[in-house]
Amino acid sequence: MSEYQEKHTISRLIGSPPGYVGYGEGGLLTEAIRQKPYSIVLLDEVEKAHPDVLNLFYQAFDKGELADGEGRLIDCKNILFMLTSNCGFDAANDKFAVKTNEQLRQSLLTFFKPALLARMQIVQYNYLTTDVMQQIVKAKLAKLEKLVTERYKAQFTIAPNILEHIEQQCEADANGARLVDAILEGQLLPPLSLALLQRIASGEKMTKIVLNFEEGEYHTCIE
Repeated sequence: MSEYQEKHTISRLIGSPPGYVGYGEGGLLTEAIRQKPYSIVLLDEVEKAHPDVLNLFYQAFDKGELADGEGRLIDCKNILFMLTSNCGFDAANDKFAVKTNEQLRQSLLTFFKPALLARMQIVQYNYLTTDVMQQIVKAKLAKLEKLVTERYKAQFTIAPNILEHIEQQCEADANGARLVDAILEGQLLPPLSLALLQRIASGEKMTKIVLNFEEGEYHTCIE
């Protein structure tokens, strides 16, 4: 929602009123709801939007309808609104500590008006556990393994310590699971790609590809 930091950007969501530029074109939000009345609307990092943007949702949460820039009422009774926020992120020193709803509510009140917050249900999102993080890394590595195996028709083996290393890197970084792709693309894939290209250039066949992690670096062995 960082695109809606200015008050005038409200018209982008509901459309411009008569006499203003963009009148008749409809709003991004109201038109999307009108065309797909059974949907989930996600407002990510809503605290970055101008406070007046949130005033639109009093009507939606109370009556199940939104008025667009032309004054038409858009039915949103079957819309699930999900608003994510980083408010309360630093409410506990221990990242695995479970905060109470009251603790979260006090943090959310620094941005949300009490009347609006009372119309919403607070759902707490905690850090990913080690088990979940490992599952994410495993899924990414399995996808890579399948891709290499099918592309080069060779047995592809990924050393077990690679899973552990990537998982530990992600847990130590504030970006968490978002870091997985960055590690794969920036650290793991370059040496793997180089080894594969060199093998192809040599004209030798490949029957076995082994990816290892030793002394802080990724190494590829091809037979």
